[in-house]
Amino acid sequence: MQSSHQIHYRVHVARKIDDIKYSDEVRTALDARSPLVALESTIISHGLPRPQNLKVAQEVEAIVRSRGATPATIAIIDGTVSIGLDPAELAAIANRDDIVKASSRDLAIAVANKMSAATTVAATAHLAVAAGIPVFATGGLGGVHRGAFETYDESADLTALSGLDITVVCAGVKSILDVGATLERLETLAIAVVGYKTLHFPGFYLTDSGFLLEHCVESADEIADILAARSILKTNNAALLVTNPVLNQMDPALHEKILQAGLKAVASQGITGKSVTPFLLEFFHSSSAGESLRVNIEIIKSNAALAADIAVARAGR
Repeated sequence: MQSSHQIHYRVHVARKIDDIKYSDEVRTALDARSPLVALESTIISHGLPRPQNLKVAQEVEAIVRSRGATPATIAIIDGTVSIGLDPAELAAIANRDDIVKASSRDLAIAVANKMSAATTVAATAHLAVAAGIPVFATGGLGGVHRGAFETYDESADLTALSGLDITVVCAGVKSILDVGATLERLETLAIAVVGYKTLHFPGFYLTDSGFLLEHCVESADEIADILAARSILKTNNAALLVTNPVLNQMDPALHEKILQAGLKAVASQGITGKSVTPFLLEFFHSSSAGESLRVNIEIIKSNAALAADIAVARAGR
């Protein structure tokens, strides 16, 4: 049985939690029903080095605006869920040292404890849907990790997207993952996948992961048609992935060399769980003489442009 003190404490905490905050730009777009594109913040705080991270974040938002949509970068600032960041908030996510990485399971904890957090694919998609933003641009999707048959290590991105009506533009999944197993899981979870102007499933740094897709689309209008059909047929209870291969990939031989060295480092240092992906991404960054950073930046810019085109085409239906 709960004491009156416990009940009072819980009500007191609940009253201190702030509401979701929308930037003026995003609120105006929502009220006008004009196209919006959700953008994740983890790439800003944890994916790119300073000071390039802030510059790239600003450039990505500018790309979305230039194509007729409104960018909505999503993050938690001092316990407040922010849908769309003003310049000071964007700079805070890029430069503060207390920004944690939050998946969907961490959102309530971060808010209740007044933390500041960058949102992963899973968390960003969850908040975007809650805010009424149906199109989301990211870099690479999380997936099934190598050796997952022993570790059960699978990204929360997959389960989150299995229950959300959102269109995600990505460069496939990170090539450090088990791509084949990830595609199998996407099929099991009824997450639809189409390739943008390709039938080759991208591998983030690489244009072709070695796996084929069943469906290819040639334009944002074609994707908008698919979204309309999904709504009519009630198959929009899970996400649609639009995979957009990077145009100027990393040299495949260099990629394979760094990947194998990174996997050996993971094993020798006993790195496991959620620490594996950031370790390997940093290993690529430090071992590729700037190539992985170049590709990473190209990916998010290209995906943001395509997502904006999709949002505009969808809004025109």
